[in-house]
Amino acid sequence: MIVLKISNASEVVASKVGRFLEFLTPDAMDEAAVEDEVMKKLIENLKAEGLAGEVASVKGLDLHEQDLIMKGAMKVRRHRSF
Repeated sequence: MIVLKISNASEVVASKVGRFLEFLTPDAMDEAAVEDEVMKKLIENLKAEGLAGEVASVKGLDLHEQDLIMKGAMKVRRHRSF
């Protein structure tokens, strides 16, 4: 299993839509938008390599150095099979 943590979602959104609009959107919305796009591209690339599997965006889980930390209840925000 591979865990991917995106730590600069707000900066990515700001670079795409501008600082003012990024200021108006909640960070959670920024994270969701970036995660959705990353999942889409990741699935496209993995399928192109002939791999099959599943990808999920999960809330309530954090990666901190060598540890996976659960923050209360975990919830799968989005799940895709490919």
